[in-house]
Amino acid sequence: MAASIGSLLSEISDFEDPIEELQNLKTAVLAIPLNLLGETVSGLRLEGLFSLLNTNDREQTELCVVILGRILQALDPLYLAQNCRTELRGGINHSDDSVRTLAMSQIGRIVEHPEAVTEILNNPNLLKDVIHCIGLEKMSVAKEAIGALSKLAHTKAGLDALFQSNLLKDLKDVMATDDVIRYRVYELVVDVSSVSPVSLGYCANSGFISQLLGELTGDDVLVRATAIATVTTLARSQHGRLYLAQQGIMDKISNMIIGAESDPFSSFYLPGLVKFFGNLAIMDSPQQICESYPAFLQKVFEMAMDQDPVMTGVALDTLGVLGSTVEGKQVLQKTGEKFQRVLKRMSQLARNATTEMRVRCLEAINLLLTLPAAQQTEDLLGLTECWFKALSSQAMDMFRGFSTQPFPELHCGALRIFTAIACQPWGQKLMVDTPGFVEFIVDRSTGQSKESKDAKFALVKALVNSTSTAEIFGNQHYLSLRVYVREGPYYVTAVSAVMVEGAE
Repeated sequence: MAASIGSLLSEISDFEDPIEELQNLKTAVLAIPLNLLGETVSGLRLEGLFSLLNTNDREQTELCVVILGRILQALDPLYLAQNCRTELRGGINHSDDSVRTLAMSQIGRIVEHPEAVTEILNNPNLLKDVIHCIGLEKMSVAKEAIGALSKLAHTKAGLDALFQSNLLKDLKDVMATDDVIRYRVYELVVDVSSVSPVSLGYCANSGFISQLLGELTGDDVLVRATAIATVTTLARSQHGRLYLAQQGIMDKISNMIIGAESDPFSSFYLPGLVKFFGNLAIMDSPQQICESYPAFLQKVFEMAMDQDPVMTGVALDTLGVLGSTVEGKQVLQKTGEKFQRVLKRMSQLARNATTEMRVRCLEAINLLLTLPAAQQTEDLLGLTECWFKALSSQAMDMFRGFSTQPFPELHCGALRIFTAIACQPWGQKLMVDTPGFVEFIVDRSTGQSKESKDAKFALVKALVNSTSTAEIFGNQHYLSLRVYVREGPYYVTAVSAVMVEGAE
């Protein structure tokens, strides 16, 4: 096999119509393990194979891309950097997007290698070509370029090359193409900024960050919405949040939430503003964020009551995120009647909204009610019980009704809510006191999809793992739960049947 690969590589460019030989080569390189392929092709000349990319024959190009993708992946990045730079640069500038993507992915491998990256840093024309790929129409090529440049910026030498050389002008020139390309460059800048405070400093000093922040209050509401989403990504790192706070961005976004009341176009960007603070709350402190920026939580409650499904959906997601932590639960509880009204609204949505909205609603309720054993106190158990009962006077029957519907998403969503309360004593008591419920959870005839079986198993396992189940359920029911877990989620009871044929 190795000999045939070497022979084909050396002769392939001599054929006038190399399709058959390329097909044979493709079969050979896919049949051999990567480590052996690397040993086989290392030292062989690949120029002939690369030259076959200069064709208008689509089949030939596709075969070459598959073969080269396999061969290049088998070679060490340092070897590629030292021996294939010219060919890779040709690939980056090829007219076919699949060739560009292939070449760019290999550049991405090279820049991750501590020695090979030097070969790229010493080749500014190659880096310039990579930067210009950000502006190409094909998003997959641009993504590879952004990824490669982001990896390059993990070193000081890479940061210097991008932000303290002539390449900075190339970045800004590409950025000026249009709105879409500008935000691709912002994506790169935010990726780089997230690595460390030092990398953020490079991006800030280049002027990119201040330009991005300025777009938060631009006239174009669609651009404003995109800017908010990009700034939210920047806020995922601690040093990014610190920088934004120093620049007064949290206050600015809070004021934008307040000002949205009088803006008829606020529906385009308001969900993004709420998501921004929702992310801050979960990464830092729900209490601190909600107390420092009260307009945020007030707006979430308003959006939960809104008739616009986009607003409602974002509110549900945000409430779920906030309520997934003990601190967030306490913040919501402090709002008193306001949150009680929201819970009633969630119950209505869970029953009557579109399937997609019902699924999001059930997931939010699941997060709100989840309280691991290690976090359970008398007050918190009282809180989750109060919320469950606020949803409906017949909440157990309501959710069990969902879990018997022929929609897997609703079925599993309801089972996850039961799983959330399964380790809480009050939840276990409700289960025991609900006629037929214990029989329902060990009945394997309901919910035949894999997702449903997994969700049912997670519920039963949560009950078995709880220290209070045996006492509350009683020995007989507890034993049936343990048997269910021992048999596993996909157990099928064997049924023998005797077929009797009667004479006609």
